[in-house]
Amino acid sequence: GLRYGENPHQQAAFYRDMLPGSCGLPDAEQLNGKELSYNNIIDTQAAWDLVREFQQPACVIIKHNNPCGTALGSSLAEAYERAFAADPVSAYGGIVAFNGRVDQETAQKAAALFMEVIIAPDYDHQALEILKKKTNLRILRLEINPPASWQVKSVDGGFIIQESDEDNIQASDLKVVTTAQPSPEQIEDLLFAWKVCKHVKSNAIVLAKAKQAIGVGAGQMNRVGSARIAVEMAGDKAINSVLASDAFFPFKDTVEIAAAGGVKAIIQPGGSIRDEESIAECDKHGIAMVFTGVRHFKH
Repeated sequence: GLRYGENPHQQAAFYRDMLPGSCGLPDAEQLNGKELSYNNIIDTQAAWDLVREFQQPACVIIKHNNPCGTALGSSLAEAYERAFAADPVSAYGGIVAFNGRVDQETAQKAAALFMEVIIAPDYDHQALEILKKKTNLRILRLEINPPASWQVKSVDGGFIIQESDEDNIQASDLKVVTTAQPSPEQIEDLLFAWKVCKHVKSNAIVLAKAKQAIGVGAGQMNRVGSARIAVEMAGDKAINSVLASDAFFPFKDTVEIAAAGGVKAIIQPGGSIRDEESIAECDKHGIAMVFTGVRHFKH
């Protein structure tokens, strides 16, 4: 059993899937720190789900099941710096995930942050020496594994099962619907932002630039509210950025907020009866917009 559940008054336990071939967080090797808590497990899984989406060196910082920092870099150290810089306030007390072997430089940078858990496929000896000085830090080692095929959630009296939300949208799958055409660099950023957006609680809006998530609007009950949060969080960095939305725009107001912030390209599923209004608003501001035809609600 776990020390407690989501809150101290709740009891909890961690069970592993006994089906043949199943692998994942229960297989992680804990190299340091206290026992994992219920919240640690939930957030570590969220971090792992996102960081393994990328081939290039990547770092993800998760707080309350949402990514507050996600970035790619030429090295893990650079990826960490960029992920942390996106929202240093929220990163405090977060979960940090890497998709490669953590070296000394990366460990030195990450060790400056108070974090609950760090997870990576492996660590250099020097990196472990640095990280283990933080006696309470939970250090996990886990090989990059394919996502589980199914997701299960309980409801009173039963449970529901669905296929995992897997899609591999490529540049060739994108449908440009505006007069403005996205540049090759914008397409790369759009695909990056789309991956991040899939892992943000709905309604989800993500702003990105140079493969760094610079603004995240998560969990708002209306899409325009998430857009305002993401643009405000990005600040001046929103200029010449791209925006991803996990579902279509019911109205043109999200485009208006994006344009006011300086966004130059948008990726979204499309499919609203008012798509033409959003397209016209993009054309009015010279914004390139692409449709994916795929929705990514996350509850």
